[in-house]
Amino acid sequence: MGGFVPPPSGFEVEFIDLTLGKALAVVLLGFIGGTLSGFLGSGGAFIMTPGMMNLGVPGILAVGSNITHKFGKAIVGSRSHGELGHVDKKLAIMMVIGLLAGVQAAVKVNSHIFESMGKAASNLYISAIFIIVLTAITIVILRDLRKGDEETRSGNSELAKKIQSIKLPPMVHFDVARITVSLWFPLIVAFATGYLAGTIGVGGFIGVPAMIYLLGISTRVAAGTELFLAIFSGAWGAINYALRGYVDLRLVVLLYLGSLIGVQIGAIATEIVEQRVAKLALVTVIATSDLGRVVMVPEYLRKMGYISLSESTGHMLSLISIALLFGGALLAIGVIFKKVRDATAVNKKAMATSHH
Repeated sequence: MGGFVPPPSGFEVEFIDLTLGKALAVVLLGFIGGTLSGFLGSGGAFIMTPGMMNLGVPGILAVGSNITHKFGKAIVGSRSHGELGHVDKKLAIMMVIGLLAGVQAAVKVNSHIFESMGKAASNLYISAIFIIVLTAITIVILRDLRKGDEETRSGNSELAKKIQSIKLPPMVHFDVARITVSLWFPLIVAFATGYLAGTIGVGGFIGVPAMIYLLGISTRVAAGTELFLAIFSGAWGAINYALRGYVDLRLVVLLYLGSLIGVQIGAIATEIVEQRVAKLALVTVIATSDLGRVVMVPEYLRKMGYISLSESTGHMLSLISIALLFGGALLAIGVIFKKVRDATAVNKKAMATSHH
């Protein structure tokens, strides 16, 4: 077992050889991630970023390309949610300062690790952030589902009530979100969301639960507001990563092809599918993506020279990671589509009955 040797000065990111199969896989990643993001306000990053990493894209390049693609997708998704009245623009505008600061800090940390320690260390760092956050969110959502979600549906979780009772100036009322809260709490949520957006490609999967469980905002308004915020974090992250050479425009275009269709479908589904099903879909994607990243840790440690592992074992771990990633996502989307189809069938039957 050899010691880890940092890469030489002037180390540059490698762009993958984009075969037809890999290109189609990236389009599929875009569609799955877009559908989940449109429906849940999150989901794109923990499908797209690890999915591209599984295809051989360096983590930092996957993040840079994902956050660049997210900018355009967020405009489309935010517009769809806005038309449905799910965006609190006053809240979003006030959160932008914390959001941009978080993105900036994350890009600097990500770039430093990649440039000073190399691809495997960068992939390990990005995966570690995924694992920590996804595990925590999985536990929170499972606890909520076990207790029942009556209180969170109305935006009245016990923790949110306590936070809203802290009268730390300035206190601000948000009409669409239907909350009055100290501005410091949305700013803290915004910084954390921005840091994760800059680290793994999107922060919605921490931003949305934080708005629901900490601030007491309904699931639909949290999802819509996060997509509006994602316009700003996406643009700022894209500029910062592009200036450092960590954006592959080929991947960005392919992600767009899939996600712009998916995000529209997902936004429509929010009006049809009940919130408990939405949370079940979300926790399924989070848990399988989490396991997919855990499985890859030994392979990154092998490449860094810290553990002894055969290349065939590393390849097998990569295949398991891909199966977990796509399996969980496709299962969740299957449930969403089934619920939409069932609701459509019921509506058609009701209309037919009314005509008679």
